Amino acid sequence: MPHKFNAARRDKIPKQKYRVTNWSEYNEGLRQRGDLTVWISEDALALWPAPRRTTRGGQPRYSDLAIELCLTLGMVFKQPLRQTQGLMRSIAGLLGVEIAVPDFSTLSRRSSGLALRATRKPGGGKSVHLVVDSTGLKIFGEGDWLEEKHKTKRKRRSWRKLHLGLDLVSGEIVCSDLTMDEVGDPTVLPELLDQVDGPVALFLADGAYDGEPTSDLLAARFGSMIEVTIPPPKNAILSPNAAQDPTARDRHIAEIVSQGRMAWQKATGYNQRSRGETLMGRWKTVIAPKLKARGFENQKTEAGIGVRVLNRMTGLGRPSFERTA
Repeated sequence: MPHKFNAARRDKIPKQKYRVTNWSEYNEGLRQRGDLTVWISEDALALWPAPRRTTRGGQPRYSDLAIELCLTLGMVFKQPLRQTQGLMRSIAGLLGVEIAVPDFSTLSRRSSGLALRATRKPGGGKSVHLVVDSTGLKIFGEGDWLEEKHKTKRKRRSWRKLHLGLDLVSGEIVCSDLTMDEVGDPTVLPELLDQVDGPVALFLADGAYDGEPTSDLLAARFGSMIEVTIPPPKNAILSPNAAQDPTARDRHIAEIVSQGRMAWQKATGYNQRSRGETLMGRWKTVIAPKLKARGFENQKTEAGIGVRVLNRMTGLGRPSFERTA
């Protein structure tokens, strides 16, 4: 929000400077993100083949664990499915384990609707300070080069919308979803809140979530004591009962009118929402700005695995900052 309200004088605002206080630990965590230390436990080897099915139909050869592991390694090392198959074959050969490696067509087919393993949810039932945001991810289709080189009219560019919920306390993604680009952000909020393990004490979001449906949903899920910080639009007006029983939105509107929007941001801590935008940039840098899968169900699996990869990297080490200027 600051760049929108200060665009005319942005060059006159000094840039804040910070210093990392735990550089040695954080530096080691960054090294571990590229550490290729692979082992397969006896339990994992026992779970590699698929269990026998008791109903009619073909017998699957690989378990969901095997498919998920292959897709995860392919995403971490940014490999297509064929190269992922080769990577897993080389790892199995180096470790000297006798396991069958899924081929690329099996990985593509099984990733559709893949049930990911249940993991320990970040937060562990503790109070969550939730920041929710969304971003667009490109999908397979004609690109700018086709239009520039061959002067052809490409089809309407298609996108998928990735919704992420970040816990400010743990720094981990606690909820996520992938939808079509026409789905609104407030529409996905109930599904995101279902994934949060524990109470939410603070909710931060941009103006797209402004409105009674969001506030009523949060109050019904987590009680009336939840602190909701959503910026109202410029033309927002007070509710009819603002004088007798003001809502949180009414108080935000009054504070913005009396103190200004920038002062309201600092007073309410709304500036912390920038960590949600940082998470989106981190996703597009570490994972990818584009989805590799072509089917929607495969794309949802790809997004779910990406969330686990980022959380695993966060668990290796986080920087601690202090402001110096």
